[in-house]
Amino acid sequence: MEIQVKVKPNSRTEELVREGEVFIVSVKEPPKEGKANRAVIGLLAQHFRVSRSQVKIVSGLRSRSKVIRIIQT
Repeated sequence: MEIQVKVKPNSRTEELVREGEVFIVSVKEPPKEGKANRAVIGLLAQHFRVSRSQVKIVSGLRSRSKVIRIIQT
């Protein structure tokens, strides 16, 4: 399954909210050296109850708007 994600780095809290077809993911980490991306992957893996290796960023690696593939078995 592929989902659209909008990332909010440097947030005070970490949360995941769904607004229509888009997931809004707030993470505490800054968007440097992939820290925010790793935090987003961790939150999505926890939300969908899959391992971190089953969550991949398909597009938007350096953007706040991302497309993420979740492989569910």
